[in-house]
Amino acid sequence: MNFKRIVVKVGSSTLSNQNGKLNFSQIDALSRQLVDLKNQGREIILVSSGAIAAGMGELGYANKPASIPEQQACAAVGQGLLVGIYNKFFREYGAKSAQILITSSDLENRNRYLNAFNTLKTLIDHGVIPVINENDTVVTNEIKVGDNDTLAARVSGLVEADLLVNLSDVSGLYNGNPNAENKNLKLISKVENITEEIEKMAGGRGSKVGTGGMETKIEAAKIAVNSGVVMIIGPGKEKNSLLKIVEMAENEKFDLGTTFLTAKERLSKRKQWLNFNLPPLGKIIVDQGAADALLKRGKSLLPGGIVEVEGEFNSGDPVTISDGTLEIGKGIVNYSSDEIEKIKGAHSNEIKKILGYFNKTEVIHRDNMVIGGDKDEY
Repeated sequence: MNFKRIVVKVGSSTLSNQNGKLNFSQIDALSRQLVDLKNQGREIILVSSGAIAAGMGELGYANKPASIPEQQACAAVGQGLLVGIYNKFFREYGAKSAQILITSSDLENRNRYLNAFNTLKTLIDHGVIPVINENDTVVTNEIKVGDNDTLAARVSGLVEADLLVNLSDVSGLYNGNPNAENKNLKLISKVENITEEIEKMAGGRGSKVGTGGMETKIEAAKIAVNSGVVMIIGPGKEKNSLLKIVEMAENEKFDLGTTFLTAKERLSKRKQWLNFNLPPLGKIIVDQGAADALLKRGKSLLPGGIVEVEGEFNSGDPVTISDGTLEIGKGIVNYSSDEIEKIKGAHSNEIKKILGYFNKTEVIHRDNMVIGGDKDEY
């Protein structure tokens, strides 16, 4: 394998000491490895936690504060400190960095999503290492769930990366709790399919400094592999671990961390945006005939195949599509939930008669949906 464009995610626990203050030796070592990879001719993007940890030390918190406003205050102080520290070390090794703060809403809006891609691509073309973080000063959910893992996976798909390296305070995914006594504890070195069994192994939460756990890393792995990106969870504090992980991956060896292999072709950027960046506002349940048409024949969703509508949503909103048992896809609707409730089960040529007006023949057009392992380019 040849990994040209690499996204590296590093967690707070890897960058911090036990007292919550930043570990400058760790940041120095990470920066040097990132520049080494860049000097090998690779394109590097860093998704870095640590803003809250940086602010904790500056504001005198011995432990991570419990309240969201206090965490946001730490982030406000820490974001500037963190990127300044990165830039100092990068420049010492002959590289430059740029800070980009992103929220989920930036990736949900189609224009902002594409603008983020264009900005990142321009920075990479100019030899700059982008340093990306959640904008923790203005969001709340991201702080609560430690979603930089998911952000890194979304960014990897956005920039069409070849590899995502998720550096953590654990060595990878184990078949049990690595913090408990377990004689049968085993590191899972390679995952070809993220099964229910794999998900069950991801129990427990992260360290007292970080907010992420193995659960969020598995969710991130799902996004990465379905976007055509190999993802590796590896130890962040071992000497030269990042360089070792990249070399290992290129030689197709699996003796460090946990490697999640891609099983599908890369989704187009539009389909990644639909699938991974838009939270569904409702659900449409279809009959078996419609499910087969969507899954096997690549058809649009017509009102005749709809049997039930759940939630309240408007035209242009994202919804999930279900066969009544399993979620089979996601798409953007041409009609509101109230309108679909009225036309469900009807033929498309009856829409105007039922509603008194006509928008589209399809409730969801094929161009605006992702179904199962959809690989079509639009």
